[in-house]
Amino acid sequence: MTRGTKTFTFFIFLLLAVLPSFVVSECTCDKENGDRDRAKALKYKLAAIASIITASAIGVLIPSFGKIVPALRPEKDIFFLVKAFAAGVVLATGFVHVLNDGFNNLTSPCLSEHPWAKFPFTGFVAMCTAMGTLIVETFAMAHFKKLNMRKVQTEANGNDEEKNSEHDDGESHHLHTDHHAIHGHAHHGSTGFSETSQLLRHRIVAQVLELGIIVHSVIIGLSMGTSESPQTIKPLITAMAFHQCFEGMGLGSVISQAKYKNRTLAIMALFFALTTPLGIAIGIGVTNVYDANSQTALLTEGILSTASAGLLIYMALVDLLAADFMIERMQSNTRLQIGATISMLMGSGLMSLLGKWT
Repeated sequence: MTRGTKTFTFFIFLLLAVLPSFVVSECTCDKENGDRDRAKALKYKLAAIASIITASAIGVLIPSFGKIVPALRPEKDIFFLVKAFAAGVVLATGFVHVLNDGFNNLTSPCLSEHPWAKFPFTGFVAMCTAMGTLIVETFAMAHFKKLNMRKVQTEANGNDEEKNSEHDDGESHHLHTDHHAIHGHAHHGSTGFSETSQLLRHRIVAQVLELGIIVHSVIIGLSMGTSESPQTIKPLITAMAFHQCFEGMGLGSVISQAKYKNRTLAIMALFFALTTPLGIAIGIGVTNVYDANSQTALLTEGILSTASAGLLIYMALVDLLAADFMIERMQSNTRLQIGATISMLMGSGLMSLLGKWT
């Protein structure tokens, strides 16, 4: 496991450990009334955990089946259609689901009027997160390119000196051969650098996207886990299963392009599949002390949801849709372009429709 993956894993564990302590607080606003049946609600929650784990695992692993099904490999056209569908899902998740939840939390009447009613914090936090994601990606890629460019130049210079010391007889055909050998080495190094740079980009995108998905998945699970109304939980089970399956396809398509080893791929898939159920379990455990209408809970959930929305929207538009729709292969193939557009609209449309229940 790479150092970056270990750091990412540690951060996720830290987030899951600390989040419950942020949102458990005393009530500052009256709780909503509704039909409460703790025993029946618990049964629905357990059913939700099982269905969400299954749907999440299926969704995140579908794009990885390219190792078994050749048609799903990244170089095939059908993979572009699957990825466009998944990107539409991620975009709708950010705009319709997560950003809306953040807006509802940060504009709640349970919050004090100053400063929360005096400034549009929802859009501000989402904007800052999107710009922050851009800055992190830019500096990470620039730093990596500088390091690898130095490595390529050092190898080329070393090869040049070695060739000159071995072939110092002045014969023209030897010099000609050396020139092509060095040129070929430099060309090979440039190609290898480009491929490595692209692979790094895919890995950065995969980790950042999973981070954004995990943050809002914990909050969704926590909200479901603390609810004691069977009428509220029951329709959410099916909706959340589809939600996680579609979202898993988005994450899985990015992970498959990152070409992780099977162990890392399994860890990332496991994190995604277990995050929402873990949030539900935490919610069940803190039901007696958790108040969704407290200022602490509203602010924590609102800020995290809004930040997650900004991240997901940026990733969907820049790293998923623009990265595929603007390349020569897509723009030179009208059928593929139309198919990807339809697929994107279907993904965003279906995920937006699920917003009626979630």
